[in-house]
Amino acid sequence: MTLRSFVLAAALLAAPVTAMAAPDATSANAPAGPATASTKVPAHVPPPHLDAGQNIAPAQNVYPDVALAKKQVQEAFRTAQNSHRKVLLDFGGNWCPDCRMLAGVFAVPEVSEWLESNFVVVPVNVGRINQNLDLAQQYGVTIHEVPTVLIVTPDGKLLNADGANTLGNARAMSPQSVIDLIESWNQRG
Repeated sequence: MTLRSFVLAAALLAAPVTAMAAPDATSANAPAGPATASTKVPAHVPPPHLDAGQNIAPAQNVYPDVALAKKQVQEAFRTAQNSHRKVLLDFGGNWCPDCRMLAGVFAVPEVSEWLESNFVVVPVNVGRINQNLDLAQQYGVTIHEVPTVLIVTPDGKLLNADGANTLGNARAMSPQSVIDLIESWNQRG
């Protein structure tokens, strides 16, 4: 199934993440290992270039219930291993204007398609920055502000430890700057 918007992804996250596997992904029961004819590694898809004047609206209610996070993150890593994509963990809350703006950028169709081709995206609800913080702490990241975005390889290597909190002021960034930053992190692994 192709992810058409980050908002749709949040709604779908109430179901298992494996339902969002890329069309060429193998089943969750397939062994992880080198690419074969049935587990081909997807080609790198370059990021989109948005019009400078493109108006992007903040998204609403993109972070699912806090109780779902741990299971969704586990399923995302299984999907990432099988589909040879990275995991993008977006820690935030529905109350947060910068989080909603970031989700609005993610909801732009060409951005959504690019994200889906490169990442298994998981919006992680942190409540009022008091829930699910342990999920970031596993990678040595302490969440002080949201959104906090982690780019992690399927085997658990954090690629953006030096900039995980950079998107905490997403409203002040251009949408293209957000995309370019995520792509620079993506290129690290």
